[in-house]
Amino acid sequence: MKIDGLSDSFNYAIEGFVHTLRTQRNMKIHFIIAFLVLLASLFLDISRIELIMIFFSITLVIAMELINTAVEVIIDMITVEYRFRAKIAKNISAAAVFMASINALIVAYLIFIDDIRVFSLDIIGKIRQDPTHLIFINIGLLIIIIIALKAVKGRGSPLEGGMPSGHSALAFSITTLTIFLTKNMFIAIMVILLAFLVAQSRLQSKTHNMLEVIAGALFGVLFALIIIYFI
Repeated sequence: MKIDGLSDSFNYAIEGFVHTLRTQRNMKIHFIIAFLVLLASLFLDISRIELIMIFFSITLVIAMELINTAVEVIIDMITVEYRFRAKIAKNISAAAVFMASINALIVAYLIFIDDIRVFSLDIIGKIRQDPTHLIFINIGLLIIIIIALKAVKGRGSPLEGGMPSGHSALAFSITTLTIFLTKNMFIAIMVILLAFLVAQSRLQSKTHNMLEVIAGALFGVLFALIIIYFI
């Protein structure tokens, strides 16, 4: 009977963890980050003490998320309408998860900062040796930011309309990078003309207004300059 009871306890605990992982978005995020951190630890020189700190931080965050989920379920069961104290209880349980996450970030920073610094320097060195990397990384990051801005604004689609003009941003960003990498006056004039033609086409097709096109062009130039500055 004792063995069966112990087995049931383990099963209930696993069911609770699986339910939280299946239904809670934050738990999925914690789980993915924990997996990536442990995977990275396989390829880095991690001491036994550092590994203990990593496992403790991961366990603490997951445990706090489980408690937070349990508190939310209990409050939802006993509270039908909005109550200030119920809100406070949920906020406090969420704050416990937040504090555990901050602790995990600090631990990760202290353990991985040296490896991240070396890795970053290697990546930057490779990018400097091959300008193609710089252009494609710039384009990829710029597309992600433009789509995010349009999603926040809620106007237009990822490819058409909205603030700012993504086509103008990409055209002027690539123009800026091309001028920086080639340092050729003829090429600079040609790519600038092409960028203005792209902007003009967005206006003529009435996909964007003047403000959206100008904002996209300025954003593209500024983003390229930031990439160049840090690289």
